[in-house]
Amino acid sequence: MQLNGSEIVVECLKEQGVDTVFGYPGGAILNIYDALYKHSSEINHILTSHEQGAAHAADGYARATGKVGVCLATSGPGATNLVTGIATAYMDSVPMVAITANVTLPMLGKDSFQEVDIAGVTMPITKHGYIVKNVSQLAGTLRRAFAIARSGRPGPVLVDITKDVTAAVCEYTPVKIQQEDRGMSCTEQELDQVVEYIKNAQKPYIYLGGGAIISDASREVAEFAELIDAPVCDTLMGKGAFDGRSPRYTGMIGMHGTKTSNLGVSQCDLLIALGARFSDRVIGNPKKFAEGAKIIHIDVDAAEINKNIRVDVGLTGDLKLVLQALNKKLTKQEHPQWMQTILDMKEKYPLKYDDSVLSCPYIMEAVDKVTGGEAIITTDVGQHQMWAAQYYHYTKPRTFLSSGGLGTMGYGLGACIGAQVGQPDKICVNIAGDGCFRMNMNELATASRYNIPIIQIVINNHVLGMVRQWQTLFYGKRYSQTVLNDKVDFCKCAEGLGCASIRVTKKEEVIPALEKAIALKAPVLIECIIPEDDKVFPMVPAGAPIAEVFDGDDLDS
Repeated sequence: MQLNGSEIVVECLKEQGVDTVFGYPGGAILNIYDALYKHSSEINHILTSHEQGAAHAADGYARATGKVGVCLATSGPGATNLVTGIATAYMDSVPMVAITANVTLPMLGKDSFQEVDIAGVTMPITKHGYIVKNVSQLAGTLRRAFAIARSGRPGPVLVDITKDVTAAVCEYTPVKIQQEDRGMSCTEQELDQVVEYIKNAQKPYIYLGGGAIISDASREVAEFAELIDAPVCDTLMGKGAFDGRSPRYTGMIGMHGTKTSNLGVSQCDLLIALGARFSDRVIGNPKKFAEGAKIIHIDVDAAEINKNIRVDVGLTGDLKLVLQALNKKLTKQEHPQWMQTILDMKEKYPLKYDDSVLSCPYIMEAVDKVTGGEAIITTDVGQHQMWAAQYYHYTKPRTFLSSGGLGTMGYGLGACIGAQVGQPDKICVNIAGDGCFRMNMNELATASRYNIPIIQIVINNHVLGMVRQWQTLFYGKRYSQTVLNDKVDFCKCAEGLGCASIRVTKKEEVIPALEKAIALKAPVLIECIIPEDDKVFPMVPAGAPIAEVFDGDDLDS
């Protein structure tokens, strides 16, 4: 059939099973928006307040559903406003297709109005980027973009389309999209080698990353942990891949990980990294990381093997498939003394906070209680992010969405909107600090426009909390540009943007506020006022061995 380029874009989205896109229109992309108007009953378009919000919403939708997220923007500043969201998705391996429109082909390269080489700009932060200059290549390019975005280690792909291509006509033939088979390139010999390492270990430890969620390997991870009788720690990105209420679970590892996880990994004789990348925030000093242990690394991306830490065995392949193969080969191991050592450490070094005042840890425990641990939690970046990771029990994958690799302030609200759109039966809660919330709070207007029932909790300590914590501990309490004690009223801002608001100043107000917010079934902001000098503990100084983890008690002693 003969279709113009814009109609081909819509048909290709339908081929891929896309039911929702997030975006913001403009001149160069008008033809595509005209086609979306004609297909509004098939593809739901969410108009965000800013293109960055569209990218974060597509990211949150993808993380919450496992599908490819899609965002749209026009040329020039519209396209460049997607960059932070694309980079966020790239660092955290999120499948996303960003579709932008550019000036017409004759105007390319002439500094035309709202022209920018967005494919060139985003080259370092995408799995691949395309600029489509011929309508006959459009359908094939879009199909390849989606395949690349979701295959192997997922990530964002950019497709830039000149405006004349969106209007040009060519023959379009529908294609039934076949899901690619997931691969495993490791050999039987390598699998057998891993089994031998496990059989010879006395103190094994499992270090779990976001790859376990991406590969849908939670069941296999649980079986593996039982078979080898090992404790399990996770990264920020791995939250929910393993049951956070399990006795085997020891909490997060790294800069703000638990003492048990950091000390346990430092004492183990076999560390098994599953879908993790040994980031600097996890390993601290690489020369001192698990230095007494043999290390096994299983990851879908061969480039991650031996990149940050030299390992004894590296297996490349989809984690779910590799663990299925390993679990068939393994016999039940028993390490009662090691597991008792870990349980003793958990009892000796619990997470704790001052429960005499309203605090973010208390708020997170209250959210856990009220939602039964069944909510999707999104976060911005900073102290509140770490408290959300520490004090809520994540028992299922795709329930903790946070910017881990890039550390994007302003990520959470857009991501929460995307998650709620993708999982409408879930309670979706965004945890933001007051500093982060200022950056993209305009997306409350998006939530109110569509009555998307998110709960936005602002942890307001009137400072940039994490930066202030570093200034307190390492910069002699020189609080340069971290005090936000001004006249901004977040409750009034929320109401002005069409949302309900609740201000909480006492512990006993938290649970009633949460219950009211859930009952409203509408977007609600809850502002929680906490002390300015609350700190996230435990902590490992940057570049120090993770065994040097300390908490408030250590500072006081």
